[in-house]
Amino acid sequence: MSILNDVPKQLFIGGKWLDAEAGATMPVDDPATGEILCQVADAGPEDARLAEEAAVAAQEDWARTAPRARSEILRRAYEIILSRTDELALLMTSEMGKPLAEARGEVAYAAEFFRWFSEEAVRIDGGGYGVLPDGRNRMLLTRRPVGPCLLITPWNFPLAMGTRKIGPAIAAGCTMVFKPAPQTPLTSLALAGILREAGLPDGVLNVVTTSRADKVVEPLLRGGRIRKLSFTGSTQVGRILLAQCADTVVRASMELGGNAPFIVFDDADLDAAVDGAMIAKMRNMGEACTAANRFFVHSSVADEFAVRLAERMGALVVGPGTHDGVDVGPLIDDAGRAKVEELVADAVGRGARVLVGGATPDGPGRFYPPTVLAGVDPASRLMDTEIFGPVAAILTFDDEDEVIRVANDTPWGLVGYVFTAGLDRSLRVSERLEVGMVGLNTGLVSNPAAPFGGIKQSGLGREGGRVGIDEFLEYQYLAMPVK
Repeated sequence: MSILNDVPKQLFIGGKWLDAEAGATMPVDDPATGEILCQVADAGPEDARLAEEAAVAAQEDWARTAPRARSEILRRAYEIILSRTDELALLMTSEMGKPLAEARGEVAYAAEFFRWFSEEAVRIDGGGYGVLPDGRNRMLLTRRPVGPCLLITPWNFPLAMGTRKIGPAIAAGCTMVFKPAPQTPLTSLALAGILREAGLPDGVLNVVTTSRADKVVEPLLRGGRIRKLSFTGSTQVGRILLAQCADTVVRASMELGGNAPFIVFDDADLDAAVDGAMIAKMRNMGEACTAANRFFVHSSVADEFAVRLAERMGALVVGPGTHDGVDVGPLIDDAGRAKVEELVADAVGRGARVLVGGATPDGPGRFYPPTVLAGVDPASRLMDTEIFGPVAAILTFDDEDEVIRVANDTPWGLVGYVFTAGLDRSLRVSERLEVGMVGLNTGLVSNPAAPFGGIKQSGLGREGGRVGIDEFLEYQYLAMPVK
């Protein structure tokens, strides 16, 4: 595949492409076939130290760079990304599996973070000046970059998760060590090349691809020179990283797991509810932290909703993401598919009815069919486990208070979806859900202009929106005597 030949396979440190220590490499495979696409550099602790040194060395000059200059670099990168939509989409599909149409959508979504933060870069202000209440001092508030950052991204949105973190860091004046997921390093390396082309100075962004995250990340967090961690991934890993941040009090923002409830009331527009369910469940083959995990449908409309959803899910075409007409690509790896298989088997063993799907197809690749389960026992494992696959589990309810109680009965609180025609109920239920985001009569909440993030064990802080840049800035207060 020619696109693979054009993508760097080395580490990007201090503006140079470098081999990993001892020439170590790791494979990148195609989840649609299981075949190896290529080998990329597999960084070790010494490589991470070099990347950290490059980021620290570049920090002072980069922090003094004019906001307009930082803005223009992001704007140029935005335009380059869009000009290479087809190439980047094919690269993502090759290493991650999503259909090309969906990958093209991610390119547009990812690019928009750079455009959004190019506009925010020139709007940084302290927001405070005046005489303090005691009349003795004047106060001046300024904001400045927090310093060198460690950015860690997952494999499910290889381009967008990178731009969502890199964009505000550049806008704020922070340098970075960027560690992408080992399953999808190629998109991140291509992004580094784009930013270099857009004029990003050497050392501001350093990309360290590795299969040995524990050996690379912990020394950076405990070393005292990294001042900010931005992580997207599982809650389990997030807890470990937070503990590692504690020794040197590294500022951390976390976008962690989800267990999204999807609630359909008796007055809901079922056409809109099914449309919303298809988006909330099947975006990225269900491999998204925002994916609807638990479907609670009012008993009076549950049968009709289940039939309609099963029809729509059953009509989806499963296959390699590079093939025309494919709606559902493979899952990321064998472990991910095995997890889905086990969760479905557990639910069926507890009495759930399979309306469509539910059986792993023969042949190569990590494919799993779109699956709808009805009559799911609330004690099923998939009720308190992030499925990360194309499985919709339907339960029924009759009482509003009870469904809210059950929806909130989870340690996660990223997003919830509510479908109802009543304005009062819309607001009442949304306000009572213990989540950071609510999709009200819509199955899509993500937008670069909106603050993304959760509560409880779904994370700390927000990404995107006007507050997204705040995670990379800190206040400084100046006191001046009144004379």
